[in-house]
Amino acid sequence: MPSLTPQPLTKAAFAAFGDVVETDGAAPIEINQGFARRCNGLANIDVTSGGAAVNISLFEAKPRPLPIEIKLMERHPLGSQLFMPLQDRPWLVLVCHDPRDAASYQAFTATGRQGVNYARNVWHHPLLVFDEASRFMVVDRMTSDNLEEVWLERPLVLSIP
Repeated sequence: MPSLTPQPLTKAAFAAFGDVVETDGAAPIEINQGFARRCNGLANIDVTSGGAAVNISLFEAKPRPLPIEIKLMERHPLGSQLFMPLQDRPWLVLVCHDPRDAASYQAFTATGRQGVNYARNVWHHPLLVFDEASRFMVVDRMTSDNLEEVWLERPLVLSIP
């Protein structure tokens, strides 16, 4: 079985797949009489074509058995999908250009202060977490017709260092 080891998640390494959602490098604006700071423009949300609505939801994920066998990849052809962790725990991001080409896969370890916004049509694996009850705020399209899945003929193993 082919194996893949995650690399640290960076904006440059992930740019072909969407946005890394983090405040590093952002220019915060003081608001609320100086009691809060706001960082704008952290992700390109692309979900409203054809009159669809934005969906804000909460996901709670649990770890998969080790070693993690990658058997399925998915994408959303009608809009982007953003995942932002609600606790400061590392988690995994797995993307590819072509689910049938093992060489096109890239894996990343995200910090608990980094989210990702998968661009429209980007192949990715469903949530991969290390800890029980890992919660994420998700921003995506409010429709049920925005999912394509591919089951792999040969699983890929995600090696966790």
